[in-house]
Amino acid sequence: MTPPLAEEANRTTGASESLAAVSSYAPYTILAKRADFLRAAQARRQGTGGFLLQARERGDDRPDIRVGFTCSKKIGNAVMRNRAKRRLREIVRAVLPGLARPGWDYVLVGRPGATVTRDFADLQADLAQALAQIHRPPRPKT
Repeated sequence: MTPPLAEEANRTTGASESLAAVSSYAPYTILAKRADFLRAAQARRQGTGGFLLQARERGDDRPDIRVGFTCSKKIGNAVMRNRAKRRLREIVRAVLPGLARPGWDYVLVGRPGATVTRDFADLQADLAQALAQIHRPPRPKT
């Protein structure tokens, strides 16, 4: 299937080959099952000023990166929760592809008062710092 603008361009230029539709491929998939969220909650976690990051290495051979978002009613009404989740999705889209590791699940949990009001650049820096902390090797116990 070709996009409507490509079909019109083909008619006006006389091109016989059709242009392929551009897909917006996301380098991660969205977590949807409650069990995945619960497993991530029991694994590593890193708090930031704007949100809490929970992460776990799945241990299976699938190389995909999975991400989940959650905001409780403590954040506010539905409008505020949706705004917080939109902001979290956008920082993940901007920061995660370069710093995430294949085979990991990440869950971003919104914080009341902070996720919605925090500066967007600070949220991005929070995610980059949290990912660096999560992937740092654990300290040896002495």
